[in-house]
Amino acid sequence: MDYQQSLAYLFGLQRFGIKLGLSNIQTLLTRLDNPERAMRIVHVAGTNGKGSVSAATALILQSAGFHTGLYTSPHLHSFTERIRIDGEPVSEPEMVALVDEIRAVVGSVPVTFFEFTTAMALLHFKRKNVEFAVLEVGMGGRLDATNAVLPEVSVITPICCDHAEHLGPDLASIAGEKAGIIKPKVPVVIASQQPAAENVLLARAAQMEAPVSLWGRDFRIDEHGQCFDFLSPNLTLRALFPGLAGAHQRENLAVALDVAALLRSRGVALSEQALRNGVENVCWPGRLEWWGEQRKVLLDGAHNHGGAQALARYLDSLGHVKVRWVAGIKGPRLPDDILDPLLPYTACLYATLPPVDQGVEPGKLVRKARRCGVSAATYATPAEAMATALADRCEGEIVLVAGSLFLVAAVRDYLMDRGITR
Repeated sequence: MDYQQSLAYLFGLQRFGIKLGLSNIQTLLTRLDNPERAMRIVHVAGTNGKGSVSAATALILQSAGFHTGLYTSPHLHSFTERIRIDGEPVSEPEMVALVDEIRAVVGSVPVTFFEFTTAMALLHFKRKNVEFAVLEVGMGGRLDATNAVLPEVSVITPICCDHAEHLGPDLASIAGEKAGIIKPKVPVVIASQQPAAENVLLARAAQMEAPVSLWGRDFRIDEHGQCFDFLSPNLTLRALFPGLAGAHQRENLAVALDVAALLRSRGVALSEQALRNGVENVCWPGRLEWWGEQRKVLLDGAHNHGGAQALARYLDSLGHVKVRWVAGIKGPRLPDDILDPLLPYTACLYATLPPVDQGVEPGKLVRKARRCGVSAATYATPAEAMATALADRCEGEIVLVAGSLFLVAAVRDYLMDRGITR
């Protein structure tokens, strides 16, 4: 197969849907001679911030000289972005070879897209002699394909209600699924949580006799304008200038630093310079990402209530700003969860469909916006919505793109095609 045929095969596996459970991935990894055992692993679950924490943790390890793998999802522009080593995506020929090799051992096992790609990442990391791998959970945790590994450190980023149709109807149920990555006696770093989630996570950690490092109790930050200090019993770093914008990203970077502090306490050689580099030079596209001269376009992957609240706080920190919001939401999410925090900052809403199989009908977004006194209209494509928003933009206004990472990816393509740069 060539690259396009390999992609067609992979995405064809989506016919098996989302099947939460470990039997398929465990069978597959056994047939591949358990590649996950060839490296040390940091395992990252949560609702929001998983990608940012994973990227910063991987860069810290890479900066310290470790050959480091990073597995995340979804991708923005190319499937190869999901599997990286030392910041470089897997090449297309390597990806094709991995698909061919794993396909040959699948047999009658009805593996899903995510199970297959997880096996691809782990096999690629083993073949390339990766020393550390940072794995981002796809969904949930307990029954996610990535949970077939035994990590050095587990991480749980902030949890909010998302994917309720798979993970449960309330915060405690969802936290219970995320807590499933906590392994017996394996340290876990827990980010800022709502009380209902925190209680579930701490109870699971106690049950597993897993040492806990908890945001606000065991590590914290002090903010000083454009920089912040990281403070924990094992590590103090002053005057860190974050590579990612937003107060919530400072917390995410602090989680990555606490992971590094735990690894240092377990004998991993991570210099202060490596830690600083990971925090100050991390790049995670599509998250509070500015484009254009005079920062006129802001892209953010906020796609649930927690993400929308974080984005709203960032907009608030910019002062009295009004945005022209290009919005598109992937189903089956509740539009109000995303609209309510952001409509107070919105001068006009440009509703469209993100390029996914299921999306929230743009008319629903328009009706909600108009009920809140916000001018709104629907557009057939993200490109049409973006072109209109840019044409309507007045001096000092921001064109915001948010509601789905798939929408952000489409708009990034639109901007790059028109020579609009970051």
